[in-house]
Amino acid sequence: MKTIYYNSRIYTGDKTAQAFLVEDGVFRAVGTDEEILRTADADTPRVDLKGQFVCPGFIDSHMHLLGYGAALAGAQLAEHTDSLAGLLAYVRDFAAAHPPRPGQWLTGRGWNQDYFTDTRRMPGRRDLDAVSADIPILLTRACGHCCAVNSRALELAGITADTPDPPGGAVGRQDGEPDGLLFDNAIDLLKAALPLPGKEDLKDMIRLACRALNARGITGVQSDDYSTFRAVPFETVNAAYRELESAGELTVRVYEQANFADLPELRRFVEAGNVTGAGSDLFRIGPLKLLGDGSLGSRTAHLSHPYADRPDTCGFSLFPPEQLNEMVRFAHTHGMQVAVHAIGDACLDEVLDAVEAALTEQPRADHRHGIVHCQITRPDQLERIRQLDLHVYAQSIFLDYDNHIVVPRAGEELAASSYSWKTLLRGGVSVSNGSDCPVEPPDVLRGLECAVTRTSLDGTGPYLPAEAFTVAEALDSFTIRGAEASFEEDRKGRIAPGFLADFTVLARDPFETPPRELHSIPVTACCLSGRRV
Repeated sequence: MKTIYYNSRIYTGDKTAQAFLVEDGVFRAVGTDEEILRTADADTPRVDLKGQFVCPGFIDSHMHLLGYGAALAGAQLAEHTDSLAGLLAYVRDFAAAHPPRPGQWLTGRGWNQDYFTDTRRMPGRRDLDAVSADIPILLTRACGHCCAVNSRALELAGITADTPDPPGGAVGRQDGEPDGLLFDNAIDLLKAALPLPGKEDLKDMIRLACRALNARGITGVQSDDYSTFRAVPFETVNAAYRELESAGELTVRVYEQANFADLPELRRFVEAGNVTGAGSDLFRIGPLKLLGDGSLGSRTAHLSHPYADRPDTCGFSLFPPEQLNEMVRFAHTHGMQVAVHAIGDACLDEVLDAVEAALTEQPRADHRHGIVHCQITRPDQLERIRQLDLHVYAQSIFLDYDNHIVVPRAGEELAASSYSWKTLLRGGVSVSNGSDCPVEPPDVLRGLECAVTRTSLDGTGPYLPAEAFTVAEALDSFTIRGAEASFEEDRKGRIAPGFLADFTVLARDPFETPPRELHSIPVTACCLSGRRV
């Protein structure tokens, strides 16, 4: 089946085009209206794009698709985080409108105490007890590295004053008693008590997330899903995706960032044939994903010196260096790509050391190991990233919030060389872009604007304006660079003959739009393999 799309401005990355021909889900020809229309038969369908802008389908190179689906099914806290009182009132109303079934928990995600106008403290168990003392409540901070629970949830999880802090995590305490806050690996203390979703529940979450992603023009993601419900086996998650694919219901291409916290489970995964590249064009196994440290917002990112606004802490890494080295070495020697979350510069030192050790022990060309986030960095680390030929998974949308906190949290010296993705790009590093959704909404146009302006959407900034991307560099970071992260740059991420016909239609041309208005460009269509989704 052939279809011609014409009368548009098409971003190909290297030339101007007006039309293209799609056949069997692939771009067959790209050129001027005259060139492409000349190839049409009398019965060839033609779609007039009415002068709109067309670019390759957006690729979010780091997010949590399953977690996004779960968040969409719960309380939407990001829309109600202007005050603690308002947040609690919303949760109370949500509980009344959506009463959990027996055995279920009330869950939500998206609060951020830095946005509260009535207080800057985090919510605690007594706050949530006032919402309900009977229903277990779990409210996750926007960053995902901290959560607040009520007394009922603490009781069900068996968390008491005698519960020790797990390695790589912390139980919040007040006067020696748990205060309802759990940080990083301490969140796993809840997993034995949380009700687990079945495979059909997972499929519902994936469907919900895919619809929302398509509406944003996203056709591909690189997604960390195994960490969403730690107690759900990876086999169940994979089966949910593959059954949706078989049924024609998977409308986003997924490159699975396989998150594991211990070597035995990673070994079991690899021995079952799950290595980087295994799978199909719709669901493929990607890198081993490791969570190196926490977040800047919760002050759990591991810095090389104390936080400027909390000198009693440097944050912490989630793996001891020897375990990190062991995990990276195993993945590397078994043909897997590695992608490690590193926000603080002390954590980044440990990650770079682990990758360098693995490459020294067993050199490998085109490994495409990478750093997820790569936020707080020193100049020497930027050079090491270049020398090790690493990929960087950036989230320019983080500047929307982090512009307000990077200097107060990290201090002037570290802030002066952080979020330096343009420096990396100039050095030849491949830098893709994403949202870390549901940490941030998967809104590519907002990310595009932050990349180009280096300001927050409220105008704060610019922060390190010399690190700003051009519009072309920003578009490439959400398309061809994302494809490079998954070894698929010869298959997707461009509008060119032979490439998968994934494309997004925008109502306005980003190259002709004022930079501070990029976030307002409407997405008018999103197509996967030429099929409108």
